[in-house]
Amino acid sequence: MDKVNLAATFAQIDETWSPTIAGRVNDMHVKLAKLKGEFVWHHHDHEDELFLVVKGRLVIRLRDGQIVVDEGEFVIIPHGVEHMPVAEEEVHVLLFEPATTRNTGNVQNERTIHHPDEL
Repeated sequence: MDKVNLAATFAQIDETWSPTIAGRVNDMHVKLAKLKGEFVWHHHDHEDELFLVVKGRLVIRLRDGQIVVDEGEFVIIPHGVEHMPVAEEEVHVLLFEPATTRNTGNVQNERTIHHPDEL
């Protein structure tokens, strides 16, 4: 059993929008990522996503509005809901999602990251 120091792990992350697997809980991944700018509109057919903001402010754009997630808050985006994360300033997030979750969901592009457990 190893503990994870969030600040130290975030300090090692250089790229934005590139989730790093920091742990595993059963069939779920705990991922850490730095975000800045706009991501892509996407959805996940089968997986819900939890975004916990460790540092900064994250806006989750939805087709019918937006959710602002401040430091110390989290939001769960249900599967099937189209969304686009936006970070005006650098944001540190913890993502908790099934190991099969692709970061870009139904979209395949240059920001898509493949982890071994993904479908």
